Amino acid sequence: MSGTRAGHLAMLLFSMLVAGSFALGALAANEIAPSALNAVRFWIATVIIGTAAFATSKVPRAAFDAPWRYVLLAVFFTTYFVLMFEGLKTAPPVSAAAVFTLTPILTAGVSWLLLRQVLTPRMALALLIGALGALWVIFRADVSAILRFEVGRGEYIYFWGCVAHAVYTPLVRKLNRGETAVVFSFGVLLAGSLLLTLWGWTDLIATDWAALPIIVWITILYTAVFASAATFVLLQFAALRLPSSKVMAYTYLTPSWVILWELALGGTPPPALVLAGLMLTIIALVLLLREE
Repeated sequence: MSGTRAGHLAMLLFSMLVAGSFALGALAANEIAPSALNAVRFWIATVIIGTAAFATSKVPRAAFDAPWRYVLLAVFFTTYFVLMFEGLKTAPPVSAAAVFTLTPILTAGVSWLLLRQVLTPRMALALLIGALGALWVIFRADVSAILRFEVGRGEYIYFWGCVAHAVYTPLVRKLNRGETAVVFSFGVLLAGSLLLTLWGWTDLIATDWAALPIIVWITILYTAVFASAATFVLLQFAALRLPSSKVMAYTYLTPSWVILWELALGGTPPPALVLAGLMLTIIALVLLLREE
């Protein structure tokens, strides 16, 4: 399998795993402080990825040069996750996932600034279509709400998390010095775990861990293993093989995956008018993935 094709497959799996964190995160967001939840899940993910890094590949001493790279990347990625769970306290999972689909157009702008990656006219059109579809879902297909620009508090908070995510993706490509995806992910996760522990120390010691509902532990374990450890490696892997805009194009699949997750968890499908916005995001995905 070619490197490009492997990158696409990695991002397809990435989008499915990320969607699960929206569906489960919405059920747990109001039960625990976001910083406490993320600190625990990051440490679990760090142990998993660290074990894999040292057991399956040689970790060169050079990988620990310039540790500031991992700290800088961790600042952006931990910000994304904390704001995501803060936003999910009030934002419906499908709506939050639609906010996530704004990430490609944000990433394209950052990629131009950092890497001078230029959008073609077709890619620019695709990002515009995807953004329109996302806004249609975010405003719940309510034209009057769009005209008044009534954005929910949760969606607004999560948007700034997506801005952090948009900076993170091209920054991986710029700061990587030849480290493998697993080794590089371990460095970022370790730095993120330390940052979250320091930032959320008060919430960590104030949480009654024994009294937490089971859904919180399910969410912590899922996000640690699948939405942190696995997606970290998948994202690093793809970011080194695909242009940043194509990497983030797969976020357009996330709302559709979220609907399937919600149905599997006993939820109800969104109104038909909202589904029209999801169709626009899928059209944007197809346009972005087509070769020039």
